[in-house]
Amino acid sequence: MTSKLFAFALLAATSFAFADAPATFEVGAFKFQRPAAWTWIDVPEGMRMMRKAVLNIPAKDGSKVAEVIFYHFGAGQGGDTQANVQRWLGQFSDKTTPEKIETKDASGTKVTFVTVAGTYQSGMPMGPKTPMTGYALIGAILEDDAGGSVFVKCTGPDAVIKEAAPAFSDFIAGAKK
Repeated sequence: MTSKLFAFALLAATSFAFADAPATFEVGAFKFQRPAAWTWIDVPEGMRMMRKAVLNIPAKDGSKVAEVIFYHFGAGQGGDTQANVQRWLGQFSDKTTPEKIETKDASGTKVTFVTVAGTYQSGMPMGPKTPMTGYALIGAILEDDAGGSVFVKCTGPDAVIKEAAPAFSDFIAGAKK
């Protein structure tokens, strides 16, 4: 009887955790549709000034994940597109692929996509860094002069990023203003 009660409590707790994960969410002036396979991660209270949302993208085999972090600082804040692109690229050493920077129009929004792979220097700005070899980044900066750009940075093992890249591009292109 006790094991059945425990199993029910575990199932109920798991259901509530997934029930709280929004299917859509807003960052700055943009509304995003979360892919069902991407996991919603609650942003800790002390990090909400910078991080507006966090998602995990699992590898197809479920062994590893990539982390997607959304930043929004407001109008005129957070630096311009070029400065952020250079900062992201600078977080990688021993690059294993050429850097790729591409600007596109997505439903009337200027979006700059960034791709790089190599050794990622993980850590908070101005803090200690942990080198993560075999990592990659796909990022997007959705420009909004009125309300402030939204910065979407996805990092993780190179193989997971490669798998996720087409879905990430579609996800960003689907953002509505």
